[in-house]
Amino acid sequence: MDLGFGFLTNVKGSSTYKAIATALLGKSFVARGDGPISSYLFDRRPADTIRIDRVRSCTVTTIYALRGRKTANRVALVDASREDNPFARRADGVIMDRTRLEAALDSLESDGFLIDAASDDANQLYLSGFTGPDPFLTLYADGEIHTLVSGLEYGRARREAAADTVERHADYDYEYGGREDRYDMYAAFVADKDVESVAVPPRGPVGTADALRARGIEVHVDDADTLQDVRAVKTHDEIDAIRTAQRANEAAMQTAAALFAAATPAGTDGADDVLGPDGEPLPPETLVYENEPLTSERVATAIETTLLEHGCALDETIVAGGVQAADPHNRGSGPLRANEPIIVDIFPRSKETHYHADMTRTFCVGEPESTAREWYDLTVEALDAAVEAVEPGATGEDVHAAACAVYEDAGEPTFRTDPETETGFIHSTGHGIGLDVHELPRLASGGPELEPGNVVTVEPGLYDPAVGGVRLEDLLVVTEDGAETLTDYPLSFRVA
Repeated sequence: MDLGFGFLTNVKGSSTYKAIATALLGKSFVARGDGPISSYLFDRRPADTIRIDRVRSCTVTTIYALRGRKTANRVALVDASREDNPFARRADGVIMDRTRLEAALDSLESDGFLIDAASDDANQLYLSGFTGPDPFLTLYADGEIHTLVSGLEYGRARREAAADTVERHADYDYEYGGREDRYDMYAAFVADKDVESVAVPPRGPVGTADALRARGIEVHVDDADTLQDVRAVKTHDEIDAIRTAQRANEAAMQTAAALFAAATPAGTDGADDVLGPDGEPLPPETLVYENEPLTSERVATAIETTLLEHGCALDETIVAGGVQAADPHNRGSGPLRANEPIIVDIFPRSKETHYHADMTRTFCVGEPESTAREWYDLTVEALDAAVEAVEPGATGEDVHAAACAVYEDAGEPTFRTDPETETGFIHSTGHGIGLDVHELPRLASGGPELEPGNVVTVEPGLYDPAVGGVRLEDLLVVTEDGAETLTDYPLSFRVA
């Protein structure tokens, strides 16, 4: 709920006075007399700045600053239901674990932790809770999260951000100045929180780091990428957000399966007179749907349309058949063919919560060749073995080893037996998933110990241009006593 703006109109020394916020329109006001105003003065800053924070009220909370001896800045009136812990009670309804966050960031040697990025950076979105399309600053310091945004985003950030305080450029006498003026503002924002040193993620603007150093603020790179470790363990709400995205994923996969089931190979009854773009008959085994070649692009469009109808989005769907399927991240293009594997890999992002899901299935319309059939059966076995290995205390390397062992026992190459192989099992077994589609923990050689709350993909596969590719992928959450599979979609290779 947005309660608007106001001005502080009555504060006198340390006596008991009411703080009255007078609304900009209609002169309505909110008054509180909870006790001495002095009880809310928790810091005095340079230039006689007084910050009064968290004035308790049953209806609103006031957060504002006095800059100069008699100049009152605007008062931000914030929804009290989110005031006590806005990081947890986010606008998207996903409850986060602030205790874990604070324990991790407080362990850093710097005074604060700073991110300069837009919300497409998962660390920024996680810490700030704000979907700003342009870069903005978020600072964690002394148990509080502070966000600095442009005037354009200020109103929305006040309503939506998971920060304890939200400030705008104008609070630091900047709006549309040059680069050095912007860096002056950044330094003032950090110094205003009594922060003399900050840690920054390993990936971020070098210009910002250098500018802060030049203005007397120490900047250290957090090589461990601490926030990634924090994000790797999900709350129940985060798991539910991923589960909801996965339901959309399954609807989209069913859309693809229905297209395959309705397709007919060229030259057979119902598709014997369909011509290609050049006016010539289609090559044998080309799949035909509604009198046109069924292409990777058409299937991907149907998948992505279904995702949008279910509140998710994706524009990089993989629908790759034949030799294209031998390249794990080839998105696929052109007409699909019968009797060869078609890999469909869908990894949507919820438009509401921004959490991802991920699932892969491999289909064959018609009769697969014997090698492809053997590969599919082996991959089902590898998937089962890896899923069985997922539990708290096991490592990502243990899970990867379980999948590799199935392939290796069957004589198929893996990176464990041949690090330079270009065929066989040529990737890790899986990865964490959340605000990023690929995040910690890794299910690979050297992968870390799994713990409850990790959400991981398990996706073994085999690849060779002479055969194509086969990959199967399920989503699991690590529980206290094992793992729960979040995927509810069948394994079925042949589409009759």
